[in-house]
Amino acid sequence: MRTTFLPFSLPTIEQDEIDEVVDSLKSGWLTTGPKVKKFEEELRKLIGADHVVATNSCTSGLLLCLRVLDIGASDEVITTPITFAATVNMIVIAGAHPVLVDIDRKTLQIDPSRIEKAITPRTKAIVPVHFAGQPSDLDVIYEIARGHRLEVIEDAAHGLGTEYKGRKIGVGSRLSVFSFHPSKNITTGEGGAICTTDAELADRIRVLRFHGLSKEAWNRYSEKGVAEYEILEPGFKFNMLDLQAAIGIHQLKKLDRFTLAKEALAQRYEKEFAETPGLILPRRVGYPHRHTWHLYTPLLDLDRLRLNRAEFIAELKKYRIGAGIHYLAIHHHPYYRQLLRIEDGMLPNADFVSPRIVSLPLFPKMTEQDQTDVVEAVKAILRRNLK
Repeated sequence: MRTTFLPFSLPTIEQDEIDEVVDSLKSGWLTTGPKVKKFEEELRKLIGADHVVATNSCTSGLLLCLRVLDIGASDEVITTPITFAATVNMIVIAGAHPVLVDIDRKTLQIDPSRIEKAITPRTKAIVPVHFAGQPSDLDVIYEIARGHRLEVIEDAAHGLGTEYKGRKIGVGSRLSVFSFHPSKNITTGEGGAICTTDAELADRIRVLRFHGLSKEAWNRYSEKGVAEYEILEPGFKFNMLDLQAAIGIHQLKKLDRFTLAKEALAQRYEKEFAETPGLILPRRVGYPHRHTWHLYTPLLDLDRLRLNRAEFIAELKKYRIGAGIHYLAIHHHPYYRQLLRIEDGMLPNADFVSPRIVSLPLFPKMTEQDQTDVVEAVKAILRRNLK
């Protein structure tokens, strides 16, 4: 039995991140400044993107993307039901209507073959989610979008470092949005970033992320800055802080190391659980890709078990092991049940996945013994509860 609790995720924060944050504190420049600019440039080079704009979250980044594309009232936006609520919340906040398209039950990615049937004259955009660190099938999605003159906003909250057919997510896309929450592939504490191929969109996003001002604080209050400014349009307070970027500029250098560590952990899970009754393992997509393993999300085979997911997670906690739920399907939440009124059977794969999916511990700092504890606990719980 473990003596300490193992959470499903932990960030890897090392001395260089700590030293950089201390440097920011001593400098007196805490908000958006030179370190945010450096973070944006380092992220741009890492991905190979044309333009990068840092934000205070992926959530705010999604809203900014919808705003700069002028998506709002009477518009429809197609996305997946298996995602964090922020994806759909921002569509609603923008004034548009979310349209959910079912997933592939094995890979948990949005099913492109179902997208075209969901398109109406009101459809303005598709928001694929690169779930758990695997890429959606972008070639097919973009072909559909071009055929119907739709925009694509890639929700890449899970996808920093993910590759699709040899290119990193964020390369060549008009708009893609990343997350740097503590559970993500790298962290800035909280934070996000938008990648775009469009210089005009990037400029407008920069204006909108900081009140609609023509100049940010860094431009106005630095030694060479000019204090005067103008409001170009009503904007938000969605800027990243230098305190956050101080963490991120060192995290970016470690992304590949983090990914390699998670790949090894995921491969061991696949091997250990390959023949485990009561568990359905996530499948890899069939096209060339690099999976960054933001999450490891098997399904509980409830038809073969005498316990449900809540009881399974409670049993894991008795072993001092945590777990997550990524995610309860969007249309199963009370607000979206009422708003969308999706009847049973309309999204059968999402309905199947929603009560069964569970996230097991997976993060770079996990030790071999940590993973052994997880594997042994999961197998013991399932073995006791098989029908």
